[in-house]
Amino acid sequence: MLLMSSSKTGYHHGDLARALEVAAMQLLERTPAAEISLREVARAADVSHNAPYHHFTDRRGLLKTLAERSMAELVDTVRRGAVASDPRGELVGAGGAYIRFAAEHPNSFDVIYDPTVCVPGAPTEIMAPLIEELEAVLAAAAVANGLDAPEDVAALWGLAHGLGTLAAAGHLTLDAALAALDAAVDRLV
Repeated sequence: MLLMSSSKTGYHHGDLARALEVAAMQLLERTPAAEISLREVARAADVSHNAPYHHFTDRRGLLKTLAERSMAELVDTVRRGAVASDPRGELVGAGGAYIRFAAEHPNSFDVIYDPTVCVPGAPTEIMAPLIEELEAVLAAAAVANGLDAPEDVAALWGLAHGLGTLAAAGHLTLDAALAALDAAVDRLV
């Protein structure tokens, strides 16, 4: 039996890679990354079930792309959150943006930090500079508040990450997580 594409119209997007990535990111908004298949992405992009293999080597390649695109969105969100008129506002804004991203995009947040996708100590060529940029934005906000030791930056990242994780999982409301960040920053600076 010959299996045919489920696509009704065939591929006419002109940019297969972009069409597949957009479809995959849309799926990620409502489906955990672990449940997204290449076939599902093909269906969502309205291309043949084999089309994703022209862009992603395998499912792990798909997940790496989802993590990289999600990290780029997180970095942009945190960078915009760090814009404030005072140092404390920069710190609360950056941390709050991080928490809000985790709570509002839990599947994206999860795929970013999945150690089977972004292997600790061995990020992809695309992920490595994004990680560095996120760390730099958080570090700049910390340093502006006199928290300039590497341990201070790690503690602040851990605080935002933990509160974001709790909010994403529903253990804290977003408002409670943001209030906890604000209270912790008051005690630190």
